[in-house]
Amino acid sequence: MPADPDGEITAAFQRGRPDALALVYQRYAPLVYTIALQSLRSQADGEDVTQQVFVAAWRSRHTFDSRRGSLAGWLVGITRNAVTDVLRARAREDCALQQVGPAETTAAPGTDRIIDRVLLADELTRLGEPQRDIMMLAFYTDLTHEQIAGKLGLPLGTVKSHIRRSLLRLRARMEADNVTRRP
Repeated sequence: MPADPDGEITAAFQRGRPDALALVYQRYAPLVYTIALQSLRSQADGEDVTQQVFVAAWRSRHTFDSRRGSLAGWLVGITRNAVTDVLRARAREDCALQQVGPAETTAAPGTDRIIDRVLLADELTRLGEPQRDIMMLAFYTDLTHEQIAGKLGLPLGTVKSHIRRSLLRLRARMEADNVTRRP
């Protein structure tokens, strides 16, 4: 068994080996599809986004830099962008329908929450390391502070400090961008 199977797959993917695309798809399509489905609440849109992500990833594989993050993280970023594009297209369609006549359709329940989650995910990508990893482990995999410290080999106090500072930084960025809503 190779010591780093993802590293070998990543390298093969970057070199453009067609069999590597199949391996990357097989390994990461469930992750991409789950994110798209949960964000868009449509099986068809989830499948479309999944296909778009892997086509875009293959076409732009030369831009992937394994020193900046994992292949999974890169694919999640592409997924986030594709989901945002679909949500924006839906918003444009809703706006156009409202201008034409009475609204027969409404946005899916929780669309604002989904948009907020996408924007938050975008802000998370701007955090440096190890803050990004800590925040992802804390909020997307629901690990405790102690579990994160053990997984990353960091002192518990450092993990807690990074989470607090990162939350404050995310809040400030979102408020500066007028993303957070005031009641």
